[in-house]
Amino acid sequence: MLREYAMLADGMRAALIGPRGDISWMCVPKWHDDAVFSALLGGPGCFAVTPADPRFVWGGQYEDGTLIWVSRWITSAGIIECREALAYPGDPHRAILLRRIRAVQGAAEVRVAVDVRAGFGHHRMGRLRRDDGVWTACSGPLRIRVTGAPEAEAQDGALEFTVKVPEGEHYDLVLEVSDTELPGELIQPDQTWTATEYGWQREVPQFGNTIAPDDARQSYAVLRGMTGAGGAMVAAATMGLPERAQQKRNYDYRYAWIRDQCFVGVAAASCKEFPLMDDAVGFVAARLLEDGPGLRPAYTVDGGRVPDEHDVGLPGYPGGSGRAGNWVNGQFQLDVFGEALLLFAAAAENDRLDLEQWKAAEVAADAIAQRHTEPDAGMWELDNERWAHSRLICAAGLRAIGRHAPAPQGALWSSQADGLIADVTNDCLHPSGRWQRSPTDSRVDAALLRPVIRGAVAPQDPRSIATLRAVREELARNGYLYRFRQDRRPLDLSEGAFLLCGFDLAMALHQSDQPLEAARWFERNRAACGTPGLFTEEYDVEQRQLRGNFPQAFVHAAMLEASRRLADSPPPWGGLNA
Repeated sequence: MLREYAMLADGMRAALIGPRGDISWMCVPKWHDDAVFSALLGGPGCFAVTPADPRFVWGGQYEDGTLIWVSRWITSAGIIECREALAYPGDPHRAILLRRIRAVQGAAEVRVAVDVRAGFGHHRMGRLRRDDGVWTACSGPLRIRVTGAPEAEAQDGALEFTVKVPEGEHYDLVLEVSDTELPGELIQPDQTWTATEYGWQREVPQFGNTIAPDDARQSYAVLRGMTGAGGAMVAAATMGLPERAQQKRNYDYRYAWIRDQCFVGVAAASCKEFPLMDDAVGFVAARLLEDGPGLRPAYTVDGGRVPDEHDVGLPGYPGGSGRAGNWVNGQFQLDVFGEALLLFAAAAENDRLDLEQWKAAEVAADAIAQRHTEPDAGMWELDNERWAHSRLICAAGLRAIGRHAPAPQGALWSSQADGLIADVTNDCLHPSGRWQRSPTDSRVDAALLRPVIRGAVAPQDPRSIATLRAVREELARNGYLYRFRQDRRPLDLSEGAFLLCGFDLAMALHQSDQPLEAARWFERNRAACGTPGLFTEEYDVEQRQLRGNFPQAFVHAAMLEASRRLADSPPPWGGLNA
């Protein structure tokens, strides 16, 4: 089950590790490249460290504020731990997996299997060679080196061996997988562990200004681990994990979505922690300056085009499929220009927006002026409509950036925001006084909370009050929130609760001077994670299961921002700065 998986990440790629010490998913060298371990989707390839005693109880935890995971097994003979990490910060060409087996109580005996399969499992390891106890091999275009396995035997292109560790001692395994020639120097485990520990300590703040500092640190570590040296952050580490079984709602999220990147930057700025915000600003500004009004909703982490959907020859996760790539290329999403402006406004408020990035803000504002009448796919990437949320969030972005622009420009952007609000009021105001989804869709949508949170209209505005009331009455169940009512079935039969929306509701309630209700929603939704504290996009309330790709960055961003916003008293004027 997804709830039992932990993620190791180094900014360049991630590895998912299960309760039996099996690394069953990793793509090399970059997030969107082919997997070398694909058991998560029914393919071959794995790197496993598992107790030899078949009778064991699993546990584990992250070391505070890091993506260093410690697997812990209680066996009939004692206690074994395995400390796991991708060396951090990551090398763009070489993944370095560190695994330190520790005999905590009694002697430890574990079985190890190394089966690197490049190309989603299509290439076995070949040219296996042992030299002075170090194994080297190739798998497709990749080069492999394993240290700490002098006694291993090669069988059918894989390495298998047993490690015995005396009580109180440890044993190091290192796996390197690279798309370039491996360096001559071997990895020194002690030094690499120390560098990795220092890297995480340097990057992850304490977050004492939040109501949940431990969880805030962990969410920030997740976001940091999913953001590379070039500033791009992937939406999730995985592909093909279904939101609903057999409904063809399983996508590849190993790319950088502009909207998600903006969410993260604004959340980090709210905590006055700026490196992730700076990364987001740099990546989004570069894409705007390059593509202008033709800004795509998502890019590869190096700013390239997202591949179209294609089959990779895997059975797929149960209920899903083995398809990589994403059809987002064919979409226009108006709201990303508004989210970009909100991000740039957060940077400007903290004197961190340079001249080129101001030019990008102007490009985003001009794109809104040019394209706001066009139907778009909207926040949820649906059929093209004139979505109320898209136009309202653009108004919020124009207002926010306008407060930091020179007077003539700021006044123009404020006037454009007023025009957008009037436009939405004209065609998307429901007879009950709330916002509705689009001119042809009268339903309420949880996405309509975001423009109020971001300042498009005031929380005390009758339209905001009516929308908040309708969202709670029509879309809330058991302390969780759903995006919108898809059909006449009960909400939970159509899809899982959307955790981003639950945290948004917490912020909206806090903003509306309902701090107790806000805290209840925050606590309920932050508990909807797996054992390692990682969130997926959706949560199946009835089955208490995680649904969708994993981990979902924007949920961690929403948790981080909500934990910061709720630490303050509700604003007396009923507003929330972006």
